[in-house]
Amino acid sequence: MTVEIVFRCPPEWDDILPRPIPGRDGLPDWLRAMPGQAHSVPLDQDVRTVKQCPPFIDAMGGGWLMPLLCDVSVDADCSFSWDWDLPVSSLDRLTRAPIAQHPSAQLDGVPFAAPGMAALKFNSAWTVSVPDGWSVLFTHPVNRFDLPFRTLTGIVDCDAFSHGFVHFPALWTDRDWTGTLPKGTPVAQLWPVPRGITARFGTLDGDHVGQVEETLDLIGDARGGYRKNHRAHNR
Repeated sequence: MTVEIVFRCPPEWDDILPRPIPGRDGLPDWLRAMPGQAHSVPLDQDVRTVKQCPPFIDAMGGGWLMPLLCDVSVDADCSFSWDWDLPVSSLDRLTRAPIAQHPSAQLDGVPFAAPGMAALKFNSAWTVSVPDGWSVLFTHPVNRFDLPFRTLTGIVDCDAFSHGFVHFPALWTDRDWTGTLPKGTPVAQLWPVPRGITARFGTLDGDHVGQVEETLDLIGDARGGYRKNHRAHNR
């Protein structure tokens, strides 16, 4: 099933804003550079790295990446600045700042927010629209623990909220990080998710037993068994 996402921005900024991109087009340089195999000292043999793990790669390459709108400089005291000369938009209530601050009190009692940790909001200038009956999951770019922030996860009903701007709350986790976050840095990753999913439970008996054995044989007899026999190719 194909689900179309529609991204819209103010017309005055269409030629300026970085666009959301498919996850596969935003794979990080470190993933491309890492080896496909590495030596395991405990096993005394070479093993495949996560670069050859389809679920790991497919998660990173799935969905769409939402970009940082412009270069943002970060000083040692976690102060943020930017130099971005945007034309005036007809949407006069739309912020022109790429980053805003959340009051730290909003995180009181959250176990993963250390006292004094900067609470940010990455602003977006793109609306997101999906078909009726679908929501959108927004989360931190998958497996991107190299980034100095952690975007919080949320779900938005973007079939109804198709003309509102979804911004991305985040925690600045690396207090020692200074420098410039470049324009286009992925600040969130999104997937459409259907609503109304139900579940049922059963046991692995009857034909399911044989199917489990067949699956285990296919993935155990040769390297790449999951990739060759079970992985979808129409991504």
